[in-house]
Amino acid sequence: MKTTEFLCKEALSADLKSKTKPEVIEEMLDLLINAGALPKKDKKKILEVLMAREALGSTAIGQGIAIPHGKCECVDKLAGCIAISKEGINFDSLDGEPAFIFFLLVAPVDSAGPHLKALARISRLLKDKFVRDNLKLAVDGKDIYKIIQQEDKRLANL
Repeated sequence: MKTTEFLCKEALSADLKSKTKPEVIEEMLDLLINAGALPKKDKKKILEVLMAREALGSTAIGQGIAIPHGKCECVDKLAGCIAISKEGINFDSLDGEPAFIFFLLVAPVDSAGPHLKALARISRLLKDKFVRDNLKLAVDGKDIYKIIQQEDKRLANL
C-alpha cells in the first residue's frame, strides 16, 4: 500500500494554524471535508470518534510526529491528510516533545486490515529523519505531496 493511495492530495497544509490538540484535529478534519474526502454532514460524529480515540492515549508517537486516527461508520473509504505546524504543538507525546508533523487518518469501521496497513505505512514513512526534516520545510501542500510521492517510490524499490 502506498501512502498516496489514501492521502487526499487536496487536504495538505504546510501552515497549521491551530495551537491545541482539539483544534489540530478539527482543522485537519476540515481539510478533508473541504477537499470532498469526507461528508460535511458527519463532521460532528467523525470528530467525536477522533477525540474518543485520543482520550484512550495520545497518538503523538514522538520525534515531532502525531497520527490522530479513528474508524467511523459514516466513512466509506480510507482518507488521510497531512498538516505541518511551524511552531510545534503540545500533543501529549510519548517523548514529551511538541509535535510538528500531523497525519490524520479516518477509516471505515470494517477496515481493520487497511487501517492498520496505513498506520504502519505512515510510521515507516515518518521514521526517516530526512523525510521529517523535508516535511517541516515544506512551503505548501504541493511540496508535501511531492515529498510523499518520492518516499513512496523509494520504499517501493526496497
